[in-house]
Amino acid sequence: MSARFQELDWRATPLGELVLRRRWDPYFDREVHEIKLNDEFLMSSLFTVAEVELAALALAELAGDGLDVVVGGLGLGCTALTSLKSADVRSLLVVEALGEVIEWHARGLIPAGRELTADPRCTLVHGDFFAMLRSGSGLDPADPGRRFDAVLVDIDHSPRHLLHPGHADFYEPAGLRRVGDRLRPGGVFALWSNDPPDDAFLGVLGQVFTQVRADVVSFDNPLQERAATNTIYLARATATP
Repeated sequence: MSARFQELDWRATPLGELVLRRRWDPYFDREVHEIKLNDEFLMSSLFTVAEVELAALALAELAGDGLDVVVGGLGLGCTALTSLKSADVRSLLVVEALGEVIEWHARGLIPAGRELTADPRCTLVHGDFFAMLRSGSGLDPADPGRRFDAVLVDIDHSPRHLLHPGHADFYEPAGLRRVGDRLRPGGVFALWSNDPPDDAFLGVLGQVFTQVRADVVSFDNPLQERAATNTIYLARATATP
């Protein structure tokens, strides 16, 4: 196999064929890691600005230290790593439905895995984020009633472009209330989306949370000779009087 392209692992999963690959990109003159599910790219290390901003924007909304954070969706670990860069974060729980992705991090096949697994604040949990909320069992298997200061989610492509139709109820008021139940008063829910801001979804968020907004994150995409954009939705749980 060429040194410019390596398939590091391939697995058959309930969602389809999962592939981790590493390649040298001559345009950017650097190594790129990519995760594909069937024919779709789940994650690429080529463009990670919005994944970083998902954590940065959410944590900027919170004051004080001793913060407990949940990330739904591990991917290449960019959101998790950004969370751990903050000294205010006391603990980080990362929930990932694909055990293969957790294994890749543990084996060091994904660069972020070395830092994530070495940081005592970080716990990687194999579980279906949506199903865990739906079941009422909480997000921390060791403490079902535990609440958090921030819940950051990067799993589906957008509230309308889902990896699996079974995720759809998460983006309705009842599903978002389940997230709110896992937040401490004044806590922050943040969601990554590949699509432009969706006014209808903002309206749904506003039924459950306060201080709802959609921030557009722009970054240069030389391959398409234009600026690309992602959206970060931010919403705050109601604070106690």
